[in-house]
Amino acid sequence: MPELPEVEIYRLYLESSSLHQPVEDIEVEDPKLLTTPFATLQEALKGRWFTGTERVGKNLFVFTDGPDHPEQPLILHMHFGMTGDLEYYHSSLDRPKYARIVFHFRNGFNLGFICPRKFERIGLIDDIPTYLKRKKIGKDGLIISLSELDSQIRRKKAFIKPVLMDQSTVAGLGNWIVDEVLFQARVHPEKRTENLTDDDIKRLHDAIQLVLTIAIRHEAQYRDFPIHFLIHVREWDNSPYDDVEAHKFCPRCGTRIAKSEVGGRTTYYCPNDQRL
Repeated sequence: MPELPEVEIYRLYLESSSLHQPVEDIEVEDPKLLTTPFATLQEALKGRWFTGTERVGKNLFVFTDGPDHPEQPLILHMHFGMTGDLEYYHSSLDRPKYARIVFHFRNGFNLGFICPRKFERIGLIDDIPTYLKRKKIGKDGLIISLSELDSQIRRKKAFIKPVLMDQSTVAGLGNWIVDEVLFQARVHPEKRTENLTDDDIKRLHDAIQLVLTIAIRHEAQYRDFPIHFLIHVREWDNSPYDDVEAHKFCPRCGTRIAKSEVGGRTTYYCPNDQRL
């Protein structure tokens, strides 16, 4: 599932390919993928162009403008669901597979919104703060401060893993990212939030920044992540380890990695380094 690093990569891709090009038409294969009626979306965006982007967690917001509506900027919201993606291509080429929504630009290029499993969504919103408040989406993982994270965590009494996966706590962290954050911070996924020390939360905050920054730097290509990352246990088929057995053990202490279910999600951790 696209998480914060992947959506940040999509954001950079859209900015490098699709800004300042008038939208000639919009093609929608399945209206159920829209959170705004198709006729409204088409009427609002035709003749406008994308001017910039903002990402909060897993949500991508695209700002639009145009000569006929300078006083009414519109914001397009994209959510990539389970397997969404973007592809910019020339109109002389075949439409990419699963490009169920296509923005046709006046310059002859198109931007396809890839929706393999139809969990993806596109629609117009009035403003970002209102949308985030309505959807209970917290501060983005890359910008949340230590004090903000501390406040959010201490408001809840539960296992730390589901608390970190709650988008109202911090936006953008999914299953593998939270496992990696907990591993890097040496915090057990079932440690209760009320038992976390100030040092625990400081290490969690540092780990969030580390994991997200590394993932974006390597464009979410797991094989390229540092050898001491837990992701090589989860994604062992793409692991840089030569020995296929090596993926089963902690890269720090050599203890066999444990696998369990926490908060309804498959969870990996080191029982030696991440003790309750």
